[in-house]
Amino acid sequence: MSSLPPALRPWAESLALFPEELAVHLGPFVARLSAAMGTLRPRGETEGGEPQGYDGITRRGSFDRLLVSEWLWALEAPDELVRRAAYGELSFLKPAFRQPQGARRIVVLLDAGPDQLGNPRIAHLALLIVMARRAQAAGASFAWGVLQASPERGTYSEVTPSVLLTWLAARDVEPPAAERLAAWHAALSLGDAPEETWLVGSARLARLPGAQSMSRIEVTEVLVPEERKLTVDVRPASRPVRSIVLDLPPPDDSIRLLRDPFQSRVAKPVSMAGRPKASSFHFSADGFRLVMFHSDGGVSAMAIPDSVSSTAPRPRRMKLQPGHLMLAAGWRSNGGLLALMERADRYVLHGTLKSQPPRADASERRPVTERWTPGHASERPAAHSGLGRLFSWRDRDGESVLLLTRTGELFLVYLVKAEHKVELMALDNSVTAMARIHGKLVYVRSGPSVPVGTGLRGLYPVSPNPPNVCKPVYIAPSEGPPSPARTTLHVVGPDASTSTVLEARGGEAFFGHAVGVKVPGDSGLLAMSHGPRVWRLFLEGSVQDIMVPPGFFVVGVGCWHGAPGQAGLVVLGPDERTLSWFGAKEHHVLTRASAPVVHAETSHATSLLGLLTQTGEMVLLDLRDGQVRYRATAEGS
Repeated sequence: MSSLPPALRPWAESLALFPEELAVHLGPFVARLSAAMGTLRPRGETEGGEPQGYDGITRRGSFDRLLVSEWLWALEAPDELVRRAAYGELSFLKPAFRQPQGARRIVVLLDAGPDQLGNPRIAHLALLIVMARRAQAAGASFAWGVLQASPERGTYSEVTPSVLLTWLAARDVEPPAAERLAAWHAALSLGDAPEETWLVGSARLARLPGAQSMSRIEVTEVLVPEERKLTVDVRPASRPVRSIVLDLPPPDDSIRLLRDPFQSRVAKPVSMAGRPKASSFHFSADGFRLVMFHSDGGVSAMAIPDSVSSTAPRPRRMKLQPGHLMLAAGWRSNGGLLALMERADRYVLHGTLKSQPPRADASERRPVTERWTPGHASERPAAHSGLGRLFSWRDRDGESVLLLTRTGELFLVYLVKAEHKVELMALDNSVTAMARIHGKLVYVRSGPSVPVGTGLRGLYPVSPNPPNVCKPVYIAPSEGPPSPARTTLHVVGPDASTSTVLEARGGEAFFGHAVGVKVPGDSGLLAMSHGPRVWRLFLEGSVQDIMVPPGFFVVGVGCWHGAPGQAGLVVLGPDERTLSWFGAKEHHVLTRASAPVVHAETSHATSLLGLLTQTGEMVLLDLRDGQVRYRATAEGS
C-alpha cells in the first residue's frame, strides 16, 4: 500500500484487503465516512468494571487517591492546600477499569434490496470497514448482517474477503419489511445491552416500525446526468445529522468493487469431453453470443457469461445434415441461430427469418432484392476459403441476411418463395472488417477500385449529392468510370447510408470496444493496417500510429485495464501462445495460452478477447479486469 496518499495511510491495514488500484478509490470513502461517524465514546470510570490499577492523573477524586506530593502542602502551607482544593487544583490518581468482554456492541444491518443495488453498495462496503475499525478501537464487539436475510443464519463479526464475497452475492428483489426488522430485533435482543444499532439503506428504512430508536445511514445515488456521486446522510439517534457527498470511482472500477474486488474468483472450466472440438469461432453481431464451428461440421451459439461467477449456459447446437457443407453461421439480431449450408447445387438456410408485420402502406413494400444493389464479387462463395459470418439486418421493409466470407466477399442471402430456394447476390468485395454498431451495419472496404454507384445500394457518393450522402440508384459497371484505389468506411443505416474515405493504406482492419476513450460515433474503435508493421487507430478527431514488432500478429483492438484511457492492439507473439496489448507508449502481456493459438479475436461490442488453441481449449478473457470469464477444455481441467 505504498502508493496510498498520506491521508489514507492510517487506513492501510484495512485497505490491504483490496488491490492497490481499488484501495485508492475506496480509501476516500472510508476516510470521509469515518469522519462523519466520529469515534465511539469510551466508557467512563463511573460505568464500573473490574479495577485494574491507575491510568494517569486527574483533577477530581477522593483524598485517599491524592498524590503524595500534594500532602506536602498540609505540612508546609495548610492554607494553600485548602485554597487548591477549593479551586480544583489538586492532583489525584485516575483509576483504571477493565471492561467485561461483550459489554458494548455495535450492530449493523444493511439493506440489500432494490433501493440499494448497484453503486450504493460501494458506500456499504466502506461503512463495514469503518464500523469494524470503530468497534475495535473502542473494545466493543461487532455484529453485522443483511436486513432481508433470516436471523437464523446468524451475523458476521469480521470483514474478510470471503465474508464480503458472500455479502456481495446477497441481493434481494424485495425491499426491507417490518416483520424482518422485528425478527432481527428479537434475535439479537437489540436495546438490552449498551450498544449502537445502525440501519444502512435508503430513506425507506425510517418508515419501518421500531426504526425510530435506531441510528440510520441513508445512501442515495445522485440522479443527475454526467454525474457519478452518492449522498450519504449519517443520522445518529442522539446527535445531529451529518451529510456528505462522495464521488464514485470510474465505471470499470465500480464494477470490480461490486462483482469481485479481490479478483479471487475464476471461471470454472467447462468440460467438452465427448463433444466435437471447436475448429473456429467468432463473436455475434450484438457481441453477446459466441458462434463456434466444430470439427464434425456442426455449429453452435452460446450466450457469453456476464461474470466469472455466472454459470456457463449450454450452447445451442445445429448438426450438419448428411450431404451438406457448412458455409457460414451467425446470430440473428432478435434471437436465433442462423446457418448457411450448401447441398449439391443449392443453398440451405437454417433459421426462420421473422417477417415484417403488416402496414398500411404494405403495397409499397419492396422485395428484399430491390433493397440491395448488385456489386463486384464472385458469383458463388468459395467454400474452401473458410467458414464465413452471417449478419442479420432489419429495416422498415423487412429482414435481410448478409454473408461475409473469409476472403472479404459480401453477399445477400435471400429466399425465393416462388421457387422455395435460397439464392445469393454478390454485393461487394475486398471487405476487411464488418460489425453492427448502434443499429447500423459498418464495414471497411480496402482493395481494387470499383465503379462509382456499384455495391450496396447507396454506399458510394453519386453527384450531385452532398459529400458522404448516398443516392439509392444503381449504375452498371460499364456506365461508371473506375475510381482510384482507396480505403473507405461504409455505414448502412435504415434511412440513409454514408461512405467516408479513410487515411490508411489499407489491408486488415478490426473493430473493437472502447472504454474511457473517445471514438467516432459511427465506427466506434477502429484499427487498420497502414504499412509494414504500422497500424493506425482512428479516434475521435485524431489518428494514432502503433508499431508492431516483427513476428507479432495483430488479432484485434481494444482497451486494457492496465493502461486506462488508452486504446491499443491485441497481438499474438512469435511463440503463438503469448497474447499482448500494444499501445502507443507501453505494452502489457495479457495471457499465455496452454497450447499454440489457432484463432483469436476481440469483440467489437464488449471488452472480451477470445482465443482457441490447438487442443480445443476455448478461453474468453475480460480486458476490463484481466479475469478469465469462460474456459472450456477437452479434459475439463
